[in-house]
Amino acid sequence: MRLDGHIHITPGKPDPDGLLARMKEGGVDGGVLLSISPPRGGRSHGLSFKERLDNLMEWTDPAKNLFPFFYIGPLEDNALDQVAIACERGVMGFKVICHNHYPSDPKAMQVFRAIAQRKKCLFFHSGILWGGSFSGKYNRPCEFEALFDVQGARFSMAHISWPWCDELIAVYGKFQYMDHSADPVKELFIDTTPGTPPIYRRDALTKLYTVGYDTQNNVFFGTDCHANSYDGPGAGELIAGDEKILRDAGLKDGEIEKYFSGNLLRFVAGSR
Repeated sequence: MRLDGHIHITPGKPDPDGLLARMKEGGVDGGVLLSISPPRGGRSHGLSFKERLDNLMEWTDPAKNLFPFFYIGPLEDNALDQVAIACERGVMGFKVICHNHYPSDPKAMQVFRAIAQRKKCLFFHSGILWGGSFSGKYNRPCEFEALFDVQGARFSMAHISWPWCDELIAVYGKFQYMDHSADPVKELFIDTTPGTPPIYRRDALTKLYTVGYDTQNNVFFGTDCHANSYDGPGAGELIAGDEKILRDAGLKDGEIEKYFSGNLLRFVAGSR
């Protein structure tokens, strides 16, 4: 099975069957769908919270391996209400981009704790952000050490934190060697969605699996494709390229299956 851990929804009529058909062109069997974004960086789709949530739920069906993650702005005044309503509707996790604040912002941390208390996953952008705003400083891997203090947090960091891939690996190593006996649910995952240009991708993936940390159960694949216009052939090329890198790094069939599906299923399973 091949699952895509990072698919964006953009405004338009939901078409999950069309999405699944386009996915199959690249050998993809489903994945995580991230709702239309909230207003950020001066950009807005003019859609309300309810409209974005309704749209997400029309796109997704966990029985078809289409998993709903709601894109939330944790500094919005009603963010805690959004968490409660979205959870009641059946979302499996929440997407966050820290575009104008650090992850450690007290208001954001309150939202992250509320999400963790409801046993939902947190799905973070990490690394450089394209666009006109000077936001990269908020998304360096070390800034996400703040999540280590959130009881029950299960969170992922996307794009291998490009260009700070080595810093992400160090943060993962620190997290692994901390004492989690009082909070065994807490877990950090790495989402390998590009980000990374090909020459750096081989380097980053090879380091992830040969650095000596226990990463085999905590890394998952993604494409950054759009649900509305999913590039099946492009996804297939990325899958083939990653599989070659992983085999060259010495991974066996079982470990490769975890990378392409098993680890993502385990990540979202904590939200069901």
